[in-house]
Formats: sequence, C-alpha cells, structure tokens
Amino acid sequence: MQWFFAAERRVTRVALELSIVALAVIVALTFYQVVTRFVFGHPSAWSEVAARSAMMWMVFLGLAAAFRQGAMIAVDSLIDVGPKPLRQVLTIVIAIASLTFLALLIWYGTAMAFRVQRQNLAGLEVSIAWVYAALPAGALLAVPGVIARTIVSFTGQDDVRSGELKDVEGQI
Repeated sequence: MQWFFAAERRVTRVALELSIVALAVIVALTFYQVVTRFVFGHPSAWSEVAARSAMMWMVFLGLAAAFRQGAMIAVDSLIDVGPKPLRQVLTIVIAIASLTFLALLIWYGTAMAFRVQRQNLAGLEVSIAWVYAALPAGALLAVPGVIARTIVSFTGQDDVRSGELKDVEGQI
C-alpha cells in the first residue's frame, strides 16, 4: 500500500506544480495582451487564445489535488455531521460518483480531442486537440487521488500526504 501512496503523492504533486506553472503562464500572457492592446495599440492575436488554453490545463491539472484533498465543501459538511455508518456510506457513494465523473471526462475528453485534431486554435498554428487533451489528462491524474482519499478515510490514518500538499498550497 505504501508504494501506491508514494506514487499517488508524486503524481498529485507534479500535477499541482504544473497547474501552478500554467497559472504563471496565464498571468504573463494576460499582461502581454494588456500591454500590446493598451500601450502599443496593436492587440496580440494569439495571447488571449493561449491564455485561455493554459487556463484549461491549469484547471484540469489542479483537479488532481482538489480531489485528493476532498475539496468538496458541501459534501464535507454532510460527512462531518453524520454518524459513522452514514459517513462510510457517503464516502463510498462520493468515491463512486467521483470515479464515474472522471471516467466520463476521460472518455468524452479523449473523443473530443480526436474529433478536433485537424482544427487549429485561432491565431496559432497549434491543434485545438492539445487544449481538449487537458480533460482526459487531468481526470486521469485525479483518479489515484480519489482512491487514496477513500482509503485514508476508511482506515482513519492520515498519511504524510496532507502535510505535503499544505506545504505546496502555502507556496501559491
């Protein structure tokens, strides 16, 4: 079981760090867009599209850390107030619903990426499939986090994991 938690910890951390890099790219591209539009009077044709594409990657890569931490506030409220048997049932229902949702994202995201692979982003000579690839990639990276979160909630033991993610969150 330790190997699973170690692999999941590594995957989630890398996904979160890439999400942070994507946020920095978004900020830089948006700043560039504002400068070219309002300072030089000639807006960039590609930077807005690139920033939106980076935002898709940021959101779906950040999905891995969000699912691992159980960042579903409304659902957590139900679990916190209920008795232990209800908490266990809710944990399983949440895990199944989350894994089903992620499977759908993987399936339909992959199909969409293949469907649009011959189309290019406006202003860029890059296939729009690279943007749609964020859906299955992020969902696939989130699956181990859902499984680890479920295991931890049933065993009652918290692995070293939660402290590491809090360290990364403090850096944001």
